[in-house]
Amino acid sequence: DRGPLPAMDASQPWDARACRQLSNPPSRGISNLRFSDHNDCLLVSSWDWTVRLYDVTSNILKAQVAHSASVLDCCFHEDNSCFSVDGGNLVRRCDFNTGTGDFLGEHDAPACCVEYSHATGQLITGSWDKTLKCWDPRSVSGQKCLVGTYSQPERVVSMSLVGHRLVIATAERHINVYDLRNMLQPEQKRQSSLKYETSCVCCYPNGTGYALSSVEGRVAMEFFEMTEVAQANKYAFKCQRKADAGEDTVYAINAISFHPIYGTFATGSSCGYVNVWDGDNKKHLYQYSRYPASIAALSFSRDGHLLAVASSCTFEDFSDMNGSDSIFVCSINEAEVKPKPKRYANPV
Repeated sequence: DRGPLPAMDASQPWDARACRQLSNPPSRGISNLRFSDHNDCLLVSSWDWTVRLYDVTSNILKAQVAHSASVLDCCFHEDNSCFSVDGGNLVRRCDFNTGTGDFLGEHDAPACCVEYSHATGQLITGSWDKTLKCWDPRSVSGQKCLVGTYSQPERVVSMSLVGHRLVIATAERHINVYDLRNMLQPEQKRQSSLKYETSCVCCYPNGTGYALSSVEGRVAMEFFEMTEVAQANKYAFKCQRKADAGEDTVYAINAISFHPIYGTFATGSSCGYVNVWDGDNKKHLYQYSRYPASIAALSFSRDGHLLAVASSCTFEDFSDMNGSDSIFVCSINEAEVKPKPKRYANPV
């Protein structure tokens, strides 16, 4: 378990030279944001009952679709459509060309996570009703859309997809790993190696494992392969601490996003900081200047040249509810995300 970063300077503002702020942000609590795999459009879901699509290059809100409850997650379907889940238990497909949302199905409690597999055509949603559901969005709405329902040990809090592998994180620190080609039972059932509740899970781009964060400010690096050699490579580290009079103040890690080229990753915390890490070499690479509010979500663009940062109310306490909601898009310097070469001792 590695040590924390040096003490943070709370007076340091975000860097306006490297980041630009998007116009027309959501008005109440950003739940997630994701860059498109094909262009620099950004999808954003929010507690203000909307899903929004931005053209980041032009800094334009292209379209938005209103919902009947707080939108808790979103993911792209095609360039001008997405899937969303909300606090009213509903699963929707949103069409930004028409500004409308089609009902696909529902859970028995708030639906909080959504992923879409372009490889298999499956839509997967997770809920506080302790279930995972798979849908065929090509079908008509209603029960015909539902392909399967899979019980989870606790309410779903986060999930991540890479290739055919789907990682589900639930309350009480449970982790289930599925193969989308055989959803009848988990491929692996695990317990988080972190001592406190899971806040986020994100799969490695190369498909070999996943990063897991907790409300206690730690990140664990895990691997799918269960051999002794592979499992010897897993580790955890303290990611976000603030030293004050000899005592650590702990901040939750709310978001993780991997760089698509280098495989390094960014973490976002409740204290408003974004840090970049080299997981392979166990190195801290960079800390961005502090943002105005908690970091609710992060997303690298498809080429890794941009990083979208949701600085937003995350509803951790009542004092957080009146914070400003902003979306920043940072131009990435290669030195901030590229792994540093290993140093070897000079031969005697």
